[in-house]
Amino acid sequence: MLSPSAKYEIWLQLLRGEATIGQAATSAGVDRSTIIRLRQVAKDGALAALAASKPGTPGKSVRDVELEEANAEIARLSEAVKELAVKLTLLEGKGGRV
Repeated sequence: MLSPSAKYEIWLQLLRGEATIGQAATSAGVDRSTIIRLRQVAKDGALAALAASKPGTPGKSVRDVELEEANAEIARLSEAVKELAVKLTLLEGKGGRV
């Protein structure tokens, strides 16, 4: 099991071209697929962090961004439910049955 700092060092070596996937796997004593997965996880994490950050403002975690998006969706759905409730009330008030 590689520590987070060991994974980070391996990722930096790959990024700087100091080691190939095979060399990194051999020196860490792991399978090549572990290094390939490490590289993909690091890329995904970096892209998520960059997507969440806005220049000139404190960065938000991926969780914070997802929470904001979820809250916006809840607000949108709440408004839709309110509109449907009003329509239903109007229909029932006109003697219509649903």
